[in-house]
Amino acid sequence: MARRRRRRLRGATALLLVTVGAAVGAVAWLLLFYPKEPMGGSRRSVVIEMPTEVTGLAGELEARGIVDEGWIFGAYLRLTGAGSRLRTGEVLLSTGLTPRELRARVATGYGRVPVRVVIPEGFTRFDVASRLAARGVCDEEPFLAATDGGPPMAPEAPSHEGYLFPDTYDFDEGTDPSVVVQRMLANYERRTEPLFDEHAASLATLSEDLGFTAHDVLVLASVVEKEAAVAVERPTIAGVFLNRLRSDTFRPLHRLQADPTVSYGCVAEPSVAPSCARYGGRITRAMLRDAVNRYNTYRHGGLPPGPICNPGLPALRAVLDPAVHDYLYFVARGGGRHAFSEGLDSHEANVDQYLRDE
Repeated sequence: MARRRRRRLRGATALLLVTVGAAVGAVAWLLLFYPKEPMGGSRRSVVIEMPTEVTGLAGELEARGIVDEGWIFGAYLRLTGAGSRLRTGEVLLSTGLTPRELRARVATGYGRVPVRVVIPEGFTRFDVASRLAARGVCDEEPFLAATDGGPPMAPEAPSHEGYLFPDTYDFDEGTDPSVVVQRMLANYERRTEPLFDEHAASLATLSEDLGFTAHDVLVLASVVEKEAAVAVERPTIAGVFLNRLRSDTFRPLHRLQADPTVSYGCVAEPSVAPSCARYGGRITRAMLRDAVNRYNTYRHGGLPPGPICNPGLPALRAVLDPAVHDYLYFVARGGGRHAFSEGLDSHEANVDQYLRDE
């Protein structure tokens, strides 16, 4: 009996040693001989949604051509303790990574890794800060501190708002906020310079008529970005605002009367205006009446103190090449679209039709 137990124990031990040896051998092969570049030298970036367990991840990586043998990489993750530290959300990968590099990208705690971040058109700098923090690029407060005050191309601006160009960026985890900001500012200059060059004559006209600079175009474009839910309406809405700024009959004189500017004042300077104390995303009558809010374009003429978001190229182009019309008013009519009118009477009729009857 005792002899039989010893034989079973020796058999189990031998099996365990073989299993461990095979796993160690697989990992050793992976570390020492796994090709750093796939056949043909191809190198491409792939964004994947992280599975919740090793087997699923290993299969996904093999299916995407990131690894040749998923099961071997899965064994490597488990034996190095990374199997219980897999990331969540989207992860940026590419072919040709070493096992250690790939592990760092799919599991936490193995070094800094590249992160892909999409900044949509219309995001404020506060939205950008939140998204960067959520993706592990940098913390919110240091980023906001780095975007306080005007950027080099517009030192008179209240902040970098408007110049954090909306785009898809690849950063490393834990990147210094100043580096992130410089990347976004450089991208703004690179992407917008051709547009301003193309519409130099239009900018000259705006300068002559309204005293506009390139910065002023950006400010108005940010308002258009927030007001226009449907892309095709951007030039029309830009035309409305420019008509209001030029008109000697629109009352109150030269006021944009744009709701998003009021909201932004409560986000950017929440402690300044009394009406912003309870702001939760909805505009109240008290907010519309509050002249202490510097961004309230119902109470202050001309443009707001600075951009109210980071607009994309289409919104900038809409200001530089607006639709030519005589509209001074517009009201939401559903589906993200607006009803436009030239006079107050027709505007009131549109308000009755689309808002007051609701």
